[in-house]
Amino acid sequence: MTTMTTKPSAPPKLRHEWKHQINLREDLVLSARLRRLFPHDPHAGPDGSYRVTSLYFDTPYDTALREKLDGVNRREKFRLRYYGADTSFLRLEKKYKMNGLCGKRSARLTLEQAQRLLCGDWAFLLESGNPLLQEFYTKLRRGLAPKTVVCYDREAFLYAPGNVRVTLDRALRGGGPETFLPPGKQVLRPMEQETVLEVKYDEFLPEVVALAVQVPGRRAGACSKYALCRRFD
Repeated sequence: MTTMTTKPSAPPKLRHEWKHQINLREDLVLSARLRRLFPHDPHAGPDGSYRVTSLYFDTPYDTALREKLDGVNRREKFRLRYYGADTSFLRLEKKYKMNGLCGKRSARLTLEQAQRLLCGDWAFLLESGNPLLQEFYTKLRRGLAPKTVVCYDREAFLYAPGNVRVTLDRALRGGGPETFLPPGKQVLRPMEQETVLEVKYDEFLPEVVALAVQVPGRRAGACSKYALCRRFD
């Protein structure tokens, strides 16, 4: 089975993104405030949250990790991702950062294709006709390889003006590439006990959101769930 060929599209719009870690008490206060003000992501479960499982790729020299820790201005990373236990919706994502702004490109994969990829069968990527999958094939050939699984429970809020998305990522867990599939049977190590707060928006952050996400004594900074889960390799 092959991925459907898609026509090249315009690069996605770059977005602002900031994040930091908050403790349990701060999470309780902030989440209660956000629930009063903003709707949950409509794709979430009844409690407004859903599970995210990602498999990150890196070079033999840990280029993506090192560039993140060093704050390199232009950087990228690749990951495979699914939500909950539904592997019928698997995506390859390339996330990149330029001049402090973030962008993301993605392509759908079937479960069979993901399994082939993890077994080292990459030919379908080259044959797909999809520019992102073909780029990924080239980088796999140059040494890019699965590194670690990052799993967490996400509560997401939306606000249409500014195309704002506020997320609270909890119960961070990590594991080796072999724990990516099948879902529900992974043996993942608990990581940070704190919650990761992320705020993403387009050209501007509405004042109502800026005030709602304020946590006294906290400043936005570099916080990578991938880097957190790589600390215990």
